[in-house]
Amino acid sequence: MSIPLRDLGRLLALGTFGIAASNYFYYVAIQRTNVATAIILQYTAPVWVLLYMALRGKHKPTLQRVTAVVFALVGIALLIGVFRPGGLRLDTIGLTGGLLAAFSFAFYNVGGHNILARYDHWLVLLYTTMAASLLWIVVNPPWKIVAAHYSPGQWLFLLVFALLSVLAPFALYFGGLKYLEPTRAIVVSCLEPVFSIVLAALVLGETLRTLQAIGIVLVLAAVVIVQTPDRRTRDAVPPLEPIE
Repeated sequence: MSIPLRDLGRLLALGTFGIAASNYFYYVAIQRTNVATAIILQYTAPVWVLLYMALRGKHKPTLQRVTAVVFALVGIALLIGVFRPGGLRLDTIGLTGGLLAAFSFAFYNVGGHNILARYDHWLVLLYTTMAASLLWIVVNPPWKIVAAHYSPGQWLFLLVFALLSVLAPFALYFGGLKYLEPTRAIVVSCLEPVFSIVLAALVLGETLRTLQAIGIVLVLAAVVIVQTPDRRTRDAVPPLEPIE
């Protein structure tokens, strides 16, 4: 399939400044702060998407959308224990990394939705992940990886980890982003920490605290609210038909 040079540049930018950057800065935030701080910073992304879409006139910041974003943000904060003593750990580089991760996450939600309106999501996934891979080849050249002398078991773990935690989630997310406008898609993505907490409770036997339960309810409410049709306004982005 022939892709115009302008769209090719957009796909490469999504892979580099969206997928690769969001993951890189997220891990920087974890390294310099802690997981709770990194997660809450990254999941400010719905706020930036909502502001961007409103400023560009793509859709209005209705009470419904604002409520959903606030519920999602507060729900995640409760889930990860931000309000507990020591829940947040402040560090200039870590905070900067977390915010850049949020901006990158917001960027590929907005840009990804626009490009998915014209191309099949598998094609978008191919070019964006290729761009991210090329960036990491430059940052961490193959000979450095070979010099690490990973065992066959470690290589297998890295392969499974890449397929299950990177390729599969992005494939599914792009498939959904094709049909949902960015604010709705990014609020739904806030279910990620919900599933993490619930699975930890079911599989690992971890205790589900009261505040975490409240956080789960708030995130689920946010998803329901943002997906409920608003009869007073119509999205500026029309529903997309599947590409054959």
